[in-house]
Amino acid sequence: MSLRHELERLLGKFGQDSQRIEDSVLIGCSEQQEAWFALDLGLNSSSSINASLQKPEVEKELTGSFTELRKALYQLNVKDASLLSTAQALLRWHDTHQFCSRSGQPTKKNMAGSKRVCSSNQIIYYPQMAPVVITLVSDGTRCLLARQSFFPKGMYSALAGFCDIGESLEETVRREVAEEVGLEVERLHYSASQHWPFPNSSLMIACHATVKPGQTEIRLNLRELEAAAWFRHDEVAIALRRNNPYTQQQNGAFPFCLPPKFAIAHQLIKEWVEKPIRFTLPV
Repeated sequence: MSLRHELERLLGKFGQDSQRIEDSVLIGCSEQQEAWFALDLGLNSSSSINASLQKPEVEKELTGSFTELRKALYQLNVKDASLLSTAQALLRWHDTHQFCSRSGQPTKKNMAGSKRVCSSNQIIYYPQMAPVVITLVSDGTRCLLARQSFFPKGMYSALAGFCDIGESLEETVRREVAEEVGLEVERLHYSASQHWPFPNSSLMIACHATVKPGQTEIRLNLRELEAAAWFRHDEVAIALRRNNPYTQQQNGAFPFCLPPKFAIAHQLIKEWVEKPIRFTLPV
């Protein structure tokens, strides 16, 4: 039985029209040239169309259990996590772009799911990503890490913020660091970039930055962050080696931990631990 026939069988078993398969989107291709597609089953929908598709029934049929997407990304390998984040971002974009912003008429997805077209005026809509700068701030011997309230217990990460209209990346780094922790960036160095599906679809642009000597006092913006602190090289190195970083300890506390290996924040922190960054670009 082909995968399509198997999916049609499952959808039929749960009272769903097999036509829903046409809503799937292409997210990649295997080394054997097999196309990989993603499909939103609508399990979180309250509409009558999806009312018959219940999580317990699907879990029983597929002998598994659903988990929150953010948690899943912490457990998957890099390849699977990348596929899952692509699927999440693309499916969400299609769900929120059902109508043309100019004509108000319905838009139609192409077969691969790479665009939508308005049939009344032929305007083509492509998925977009919002640029976000994520910055690891250092004073030479320490790095600054922060946490937001929705982070897993004990987890700290690099600072991050959306680019404003008219800003350069350098200006965004300088503004975000000043707004969130009250520090003035002296120099910065670009590292890498990564797609990230939260909160919608973002292009994470990773940078290392140093602060001015003698100006390392943190002035925390509690509207943006829950906590922020300087961490020594040895503290961060130990956290990178921790096997089960999000597991509660016997005393009820959670250890200091870092973002999962898939996240570009993890790579930024790892770079800082493994080799000194030579900063040559003034802000």
